[in-house]
Formats: sequence, C-alpha cells, structure tokens
Amino acid sequence: MSYRRGVYTREEPTSLLPPMRVEVSLPVVVSVAPVHTLPEGVIPSVNKPELVFSMSEGVKLFGSLPTGAKKTDYPILQALDIYLGRYRMAPICIINVFDPKKHVDAQGNPDVSKVTAADIIGGIDAATGQRTGLELVNEVFPRFRLIPGQIIAPGFSDNPAVALLIGAKSTGISGHFDCGGIADVPAGVKLSEVPAWVQDNNLTDKNLLISFGNALFNDEEEFGSIHWAGLTAQRDVANEGIPYWSPSNQRMLANGMVHGGQELMLDPQQAAYLNGNGIITGLSWIGGMVGWGDRTAAYPGVTDVKDTFIPIRRMFNFVGNTLVKTAWQLVDRPMNRRLRDTVCDTFNIWLNGLERRQFLLGGRCVFLGSDNPTTDLMDGITRFRVFMTPPSPNREMNFIKEYDPGYISTLFAN
Repeated sequence: MSYRRGVYTREEPTSLLPPMRVEVSLPVVVSVAPVHTLPEGVIPSVNKPELVFSMSEGVKLFGSLPTGAKKTDYPILQALDIYLGRYRMAPICIINVFDPKKHVDAQGNPDVSKVTAADIIGGIDAATGQRTGLELVNEVFPRFRLIPGQIIAPGFSDNPAVALLIGAKSTGISGHFDCGGIADVPAGVKLSEVPAWVQDNNLTDKNLLISFGNALFNDEEEFGSIHWAGLTAQRDVANEGIPYWSPSNQRMLANGMVHGGQELMLDPQQAAYLNGNGIITGLSWIGGMVGWGDRTAAYPGVTDVKDTFIPIRRMFNFVGNTLVKTAWQLVDRPMNRRLRDTVCDTFNIWLNGLERRQFLLGGRCVFLGSDNPTTDLMDGITRFRVFMTPPSPNREMNFIKEYDPGYISTLFAN
C-alpha cells in the first residue's frame, strides 16, 4: 500500500436491506391462441412466454377469434378477455403452444384440435436445450424478473397428466420459487365422483387447486380456472399484494355455473362436500355468485394447515419468495456477525410490519447454533429459521342460542 497522509473515508454496506417486492398473483397461462389469424408476415409467438398488459396488445400478439369458432376453442383469448378486461388485472403471462405449421389437418391447414396434452406438458429438447409447454414456466423470471403466481392451462388442465404437472411445476420454479396452480375437473366427472377422480389421479399437491364447474357469462361457458386466477388477483390487490386473505367468498364475475353442459346450481351442503375434499367451486348464495373453498388439493389426506389452507399456503410461498429475492444479494458476502445481524434484523423488521398490519399473527427470523453445525459453517452454509403464523380463514361460524328466563322480569318494569 502506498504512503498516505490526510483524511479519507470509506463506506460500509447498510445494516438493513429493504425487502424486495414479490408478485403473488401473476398468472402464467399455457394453452392455445388463434395465431394463424395474424396478418401475413407476422411471425406467431409459439412456445415463448409473452407478458401482456392490455387486450389490444394480446390481440396483436395472438390473433383474434376466427369466424364460427368459440372462445373455449382458444382459451388464451378467453383468459385475456376475463383477466385483463373483466377483472381488470394486469399483467398476464401467456405461453401459446399452437404452431400453425405443425398442427395441421390432412389438407395442411392449421388445426388447433391437433394440439394435445403432450404439447401442453412440453419438455426440453435434448439437442437444442429449448423448452416447450409447461417447462417454459422456468423462463418467466429470467425474462421478466417477475415470479409466477398462478399456473393455469385452461382447456387442457382437465387432463390428469397436465393437472399433475401443473402441481409439480408450481414448486421449485427456476430452482428457487413457489407458486400456486389451478386445474379444472373434466366435464364427464360427476359431483359425487370428483373426490375419487382427484385421488385416483394423485392430484394432491399442496400448491394445486382443483376447480369444479365452469363459469357462465352471457350464455357462454368460461373455464373456472381463469376466473379463480382473476378473483384471486383482485383479492390480493385489495390487500397491498399480500395473499393473507382467502379468495373464497369473493365475487366471481359471472352469471352462473355449468358442468358437463348442464346448469350447476349447488346448495351450501353440496359445495361443502366438495370443499371438504379439497375442491373449490362456485356458489350462488348470499352475496351473489362467489368462489367457494379454502382448501388445497392436499386436503383431506394432509392436515398440516400450512399445506391445506389456501391463504396460509400462499403466505408461505410469498414469504419464501421474498426471502430468496431479498437475501440473494448477500450470497458470497463474508460470513460474520455483521451478515448474521443484517439478515435477522432485515427480516424481523419486515415480519413485524406484516404483524402490525395483521397480515401475520406473528413472525420472527433467528439464527440458531443447533441449525448450524461447525462443519457447515466452515463450508459456507448458513441456516436461518423463520417462524410465522398467518391467520386461518374463518371457515365455520357458530352462534349458540339459549332461552334466558331472567328476562321475564322485564314484564314488571315501569
């Protein structure tokens, strides 16, 4: 070091870090769009995540409904219309798997019916490394710096293999993040058969929701998974983007429900039967048409509240994703007491803020010797334990009525 004289300054990293914001509702829609209707010369978006903020932008990217076709033939258009237009939420991430050059009829014309569950499931090309279908969920964060919040595949998620993969892909996104997924029950499965269908197909992932019944709007059938994505996002926005409040009993922007081509008019007992088997649905009751159900697909086989109550599961995902995004900047810093205190102080202040606003009943971050053996610390591995209690949804209320003869005395009052 050279000889120095005089006064100098240096800087130390701030001991507290502002937590990074995490997206909790962003839907990733893997389905089909009428890209063959785009103007000549426009290269269609196929197996590429696109972030869309408006309906006009969506039409430019994915085309418009062909004459004589139904929106259910092209669920991406339906998702854009419902999520962006009706629920007024944005953005939405779209992955179209319909390739007009690949999916053709015998005459070589584009045929969307040639798209199969295998196209939605997708994979990774061994030669090029290119991802397709649901594998592209892992590219959402690297492309847009946004964490997927909900994975849906309307029009295809009633296929058990697709539904199973939605649940699987909701955990460990890009190796680090977790979100939710929503699958639709096939039209041919009756209400009484749904629990068995779920169990027989092993659709019991903690991050998966199973939706029974499609919505009805202006006499058009709409996929229930799209509506649940919309009403969930609306609920989150009303709560500062904190998913502590269940989307259940929130207004569904539809006129009714339908299943298997028949009007679905559930009473509370039928809806409770579904809910008690880990299935969400719609209920037209007090307050109009609402989403109804607080349980993930893990219930009733699993009873751990962090895995079975929708808002608690989503809060664990939200907190976990926030920890990852915020602490990432601390990777490879010197592992000393300053680092320990920075981590604990940063997240304890944040958790206290969530508690003060009643998003959590309580929470704390600690660094325990029992979690950190000397050999791991020598190898650069640290473990911080986060305790937290999100509020459970008030799923059942009981009022106890009792006749009180003491009030007879009021007859003698002046």
